[in-house]
Amino acid sequence: MRVLTTVLSPTGGTVTLDGIPYREGNYDKIRRKIGYLPQEIDLYPGLSVQECLEYMGNLSGLTKQTARERIDYYLEKTSLSEHRRKKMRQLSGGMKRRVGLVQALLNEPEFLIVDEPTTGLDPEERIRIRNLLVDFSEGRTVLFSTHVVEDLAATCNQLAVMKKGKFLYAGSMRELLEQSRGHIWTCKANDETTARELERKYHVSSKQYVGSELQIRWISELPPEIVCSPCEATLEDAYIYITNKK
Repeated sequence: MRVLTTVLSPTGGTVTLDGIPYREGNYDKIRRKIGYLPQEIDLYPGLSVQECLEYMGNLSGLTKQTARERIDYYLEKTSLSEHRRKKMRQLSGGMKRRVGLVQALLNEPEFLIVDEPTTGLDPEERIRIRNLLVDFSEGRTVLFSTHVVEDLAATCNQLAVMKKGKFLYAGSMRELLEQSRGHIWTCKANDETTARELERKYHVSSKQYVGSELQIRWISELPPEIVCSPCEATLEDAYIYITNKK
């Protein structure tokens, strides 16, 4: 992601954006096409939200009028309009994330890159940000990195799973779910002993009490040796399956 945002130069391989190779002489042209929200962001604590975004709009080459129109629009979309006069240092972590997302959207980039966009947000805010990203993605590409499975399920049509810098999977969500079909099992137990035994042998993805019984869900390559039933995989199940597949 740092290579894609021109923060780091590639040491090998080839990267292009709209046919433009990633090399030093093309970085200005590439930067005009991208927006970026890093995982850690600390925007000018002494400025108000409005001042900060106007300054970022100016850095992006926007006219004052265009910048203000877009700031008004995105502050409304992210429920920050009433906080525009607050200093950045007065904002909560979640509010700073939303301001960071607005600054990434100001130049209406063709390629938006966001790292953990819903970190620190409550469920209602997360849904609002997800919907904003989906709306913004029409006719554009949005790439985001996240550990929040619900964000992927609610927004993405293509995904990749990486582990230690290598791709374990890249493709559609449906194909990933299909790969884990037949490897997700569930059963009910009357005590914790069965649960502990299953956790020792398999990757247990959930445990939940239903009345007096414990409903257990786990991932296994082969049918388990106890009475159980196959069940439909969730995206979280598929992720655990693909990252632990032998």
